[in-house]
Amino acid sequence: MATEHASLDGFIGDFITRQPMFFVATAAADGLVNVSPKGGDGTLVVLDDRRIAYLDLTGSGSETIAHVRAQNRITLMWCAFEGPPMIARVHGTAQVVTRDQPQWDEMAALFPAKPGARAILVVTAQRISDSCGMSVPLMDYERDRDQLDRWARGKGDEGLRDYWERKNATSLDGLPALAPHERV
Repeated sequence: MATEHASLDGFIGDFITRQPMFFVATAAADGLVNVSPKGGDGTLVVLDDRRIAYLDLTGSGSETIAHVRAQNRITLMWCAFEGPPMIARVHGTAQVVTRDQPQWDEMAALFPAKPGARAILVVTAQRISDSCGMSVPLMDYERDRDQLDRWARGKGDEGLRDYWERKNATSLDGLPALAPHERV
């Protein structure tokens, strides 16, 4: 049975920030539902009692950005793969902050510099809950992977802009994601 929380303060926010990975789920009105794993040291911050921000790194698609812009519904989920069992979820809405927006520099300063950073998603919680997680397997966390950072550094700024244009301009369903002015 899930327990709802009034805010991200206290143990729920602490649990969220300690997890090395989380999952993001979004959907537009029609088309595919998307679930993406996210992670990396320092790429998620609890901003206040109702808001979380995470650094959106270059990926093979841009479903989350497109879905948020089309429907603006998002769910984040964390699982305890170590220690006592627990699952936390934040259901809400999100704002996409891209490199061309005035608040980019202030928001980007909250995160480590990552060569593939293409956006920051600021999630406002409508519902915060936890549940038992007793069926989540126990696993040992080794370390963050560095392949994406190495790949993005190797592409360079121009190569990343080209990649975003070819692979991240629209979602799999053809919804707009990163516009040309956002691929700065």
